[in-house]
Amino acid sequence: MSRSAVQEILHKIDALAEKDRERLERELAARAEAEWKRLAKQARVIARRRHIDQAAIDQAVEQTRYGPRRR
Repeated sequence: MSRSAVQEILHKIDALAEKDRERLERELAARAEAEWKRLAKQARVIARRRHIDQAAIDQAVEQTRYGPRRR
């Protein structure tokens, strides 16, 4: 989509009545949430296949934040 097409869409959104703009925002939010849920489900399937559980995720986050544990 070209920059001018995006600008045209934004101009049309700005021209909407507040009620219509709110409806549009709700619809876009619902679409974004549905996409997030679809991608999250897909990621969980991949994680299960790779034997990645919450403990592994927590450990990776901790190592990223604080470096490897020293014993």
